[in-house]
Amino acid sequence: MSAPDWSNLTLHLEGSLTSALGHYLDNWRHNMTAAANALDKTLAEENFRSVIWYLAVMIGMFAFIIVAMLVSTVKSKRREHSNDPYHQYIKEDWTAQIQQGDVVNNFAAA
Repeated sequence: MSAPDWSNLTLHLEGSLTSALGHYLDNWRHNMTAAANALDKTLAEENFRSVIWYLAVMIGMFAFIIVAMLVSTVKSKRREHSNDPYHQYIKEDWTAQIQQGDVVNNFAAA
């Protein structure tokens, strides 16, 4: 082999190694990109499902608390009677204020 053949061999080896390494790295990058895209897609679906479940649980708990408050309020109103001592006290207090207001109005009119 002569000197020009060695230089061509070196250029040929350089070109083939560069091509092989470039092809390998391109395939590796493509595989990593495909794997990353698949992972992103899976995570996006899982996170969306988690958000839906979280919202469903929170809305359910909120609805349960509201219904419990409404039921307790309705039960307490149903048990309240007009002959309840506290209710009588309030009723007497209001009628006393109304009668006292009538006396003040009659006095001012006279």
